[in-house]
Amino acid sequence: MESRTPVRCPWCAWKDSKVLDSRSVEEGGAIRRRRECPSCRRRFTTFERAEQAVLYVVKRDGRREVFDRAKILNGMLRACEGRPVSRESLDLVAGEIERELHERGASAVTSREIGDRVIERLRQIDDVAYVRFASVYRRVGDVDRLVEEIQRLKARKQREAEQESQILLIPFAPQQQDQN
Repeated sequence: MESRTPVRCPWCAWKDSKVLDSRSVEEGGAIRRRRECPSCRRRFTTFERAEQAVLYVVKRDGRREVFDRAKILNGMLRACEGRPVSRESLDLVAGEIERELHERGASAVTSREIGDRVIERLRQIDDVAYVRFASVYRRVGDVDRLVEEIQRLKARKQREAEQESQILLIPFAPQQQDQN
C-alpha cells in the first residue's frame, strides 16, 4: 500500500498542495506535476523520478563528484541566453544526456564526455549557443581559436547542405509494371 506524503509549498511552506495536472516527461522516465498551494494560491512544479544508481563525474583534475543534471541544464541555459530556444527543449536534452549516461552502466563518466554530448546537441539546436558553449568548454582563450571554431562550424554546415542537395538531386525513375 502506497503512503501519501504531502508536498510543502516552496513559497509559504504550507503542509500540502493540490495537484492540478500530471504528465509523463523524459520519455516516461519522470512525472511532472503542476501544483497549487491552498493557502497562498501560488503554483509550482514538481518532478517525480525513479531513484537511479549514483553516477560520478571525473573532472579534468581527477576529482570525482556526483553527477548533477542541473549543471548540464544551467550550462545550456547560459549558452542559449537571448536565443530562440525554449527551456523545455533544453530540459529534454539534459534528460536525454542523463539517461544515455546511466544506460552505459558505468559508475563514472568523464566531464569531457558530458561536455562533448552537450556540444553535439547544441550544434543541432542553435549555432550561436553551440559556439558560446564550445568557447567556454573547450577553453578558447583567444579570438583566433574562436574564429577557427566558427570556421569549422561553417564548413560542417556547408558540407551538410551539399549532402542534402545531393540527396534532393537523385532522379526519380518510376518502376515499370509487369505486363502479363
